[in-house]
Amino acid sequence: MMQRRGFLAGSLALGLAACAGEPARPARPPRAKATPGVVDEPALAGLNAVIDLHHANGVKSFTAARDGSGVLAVIHKASEGDWQDPRYEERRAGAMDAGLLWGAYHFGTRQHPGRAQAQMFLAAARPDPATLLVLDLELNERAPGNTMQIDAAEDFVREIAATTGRLPLLYCHPAWADGDTLPSAKGSASLGGAVMPGTALAACDLWLADYRYEPELPRAWDGRGWRLWQYAGDDARTGGPFRDRSREVRGIERCDRSVFAGNRDELYRWWGSVGRVGA
Repeated sequence: MMQRRGFLAGSLALGLAACAGEPARPARPPRAKATPGVVDEPALAGLNAVIDLHHANGVKSFTAARDGSGVLAVIHKASEGDWQDPRYEERRAGAMDAGLLWGAYHFGTRQHPGRAQAQMFLAAARPDPATLLVLDLELNERAPGNTMQIDAAEDFVREIAATTGRLPLLYCHPAWADGDTLPSAKGSASLGGAVMPGTALAACDLWLADYRYEPELPRAWDGRGWRLWQYAGDDARTGGPFRDRSREVRGIERCDRSVFAGNRDELYRWWGSVGRVGA
């Protein structure tokens, strides 16, 4: 472990630079052309084939989601702080049986150091080389004081890279990544600073969470763009203008939905290689 960690610590810096130099991806989708007498939704740029879930989402059939709604990939919550999602393993088996791409995410909190949370996440997710790894970095609505801060998030990313040789995908709202303070029903909080270019967080590919018609790109990803855009949430109150689409996936009661910045072949190539340090 120490030998591998030492090797990856040196290659991490090279990996960060390599990731920062990747070709730009679309920062915002184009608006749909207006049809006379019809109010059209803006077009969604990219491949509308990715959903994400946690234990409270009802799942009847991943095969129906694939065949009836064109779902190609599932990202499921594996952990939050030191808590493990009890539905993760069974959902993983079901998605794999349906031939879907699989990803695991960790909801970052404040009560444990970032490196410790990274190890808790890996223990819960038990990733294989094809598992997409994700850090969910956002305001903790239920307990704003338990919101992961930027230093812990940096440590989380570095620990994942040191242990697995891969940088995780980073899920984040643009205002949160830019260091703004966000309000919630139980108080307000911020990340504790903006994500800056050249950092471990900025080296991660971006999964942008923005439920507006046109998403805003955080400053640290200017010129690179997003890889995934979560455009619809599963909460009917806050799911945004596309929220009805969260209940349109066959075989799934409700789910968050995302588009990928590319086509089907590009999705499969990216999923298997995302975040590889030094690649």
